[in-house]
Amino acid sequence: MEVKNRILSEKRAFPAAVFELPSPPPSLKGLKFLEAKESGITAKAAYYGKIDFGVGGEPTDNLLVLSFARTAKGWLYDRADFVNLAALPEVRKELAVGDLKYLKETPEAQPSGIIPPIPVEVPPAKYIAKVYVFCPGREVRVQVNKISQHRFANAKEAEVVIGGAVDGPNEVQFATKKLEGGTGKEAMTIRVYLMSEVPGTQPIKAYEYQIPEGQTAKPFGSDHFQVDPATAHKLTGR
Repeated sequence: MEVKNRILSEKRAFPAAVFELPSPPPSLKGLKFLEAKESGITAKAAYYGKIDFGVGGEPTDNLLVLSFARTAKGWLYDRADFVNLAALPEVRKELAVGDLKYLKETPEAQPSGIIPPIPVEVPPAKYIAKVYVFCPGREVRVQVNKISQHRFANAKEAEVVIGGAVDGPNEVQFATKKLEGGTGKEAMTIRVYLMSEVPGTQPIKAYEYQIPEGQTAKPFGSDHFQVDPATAHKLTGR
């Protein structure tokens, strides 16, 4: 259901889009095994190194975490989480020499012992939207329209808004927290982009909360962005 919701939120066809992989999953060959942990019916295995998605360019050293769930038939692969460490050069140095402190501070790398409940199915999105967050030294949680929930930690990445954006007001809520090793004064950006289906049209920045280096982020925030008829035309051409 999680995969289906993401596909529908990107306005792609389900189930055909399940098989439209842009590249094969990255190989573990050549990666450095860091640790494996088990908690109840869940487990995680972490790897570090040049993770190659086969899309060109020179792979850099990053983190790959594999998740597993235990069933009556034994351990089954669940998912893989890629953690881009481009904004965390110190973490790269630590992992390269076997210092696993970062893994202990990162929930994505720790088994929870709980299988998440099956999410509610969402209808196909009317407008494709993405949440982008840059948050070195912080954890940022973002919720869009009380449906799409996102968590970022020491991150510079974007995720698809589940359910997409809707006509009229769209709600954005966020919470921030300093992580161990952070100063609480790092620059931070939270944005929501609307993705146009019209060829040649750039994504529209619908929402932004941003602070420069040296300032303190709000612990909580709530706001709205609008999809009016003019914006809808830019997104769909209709």
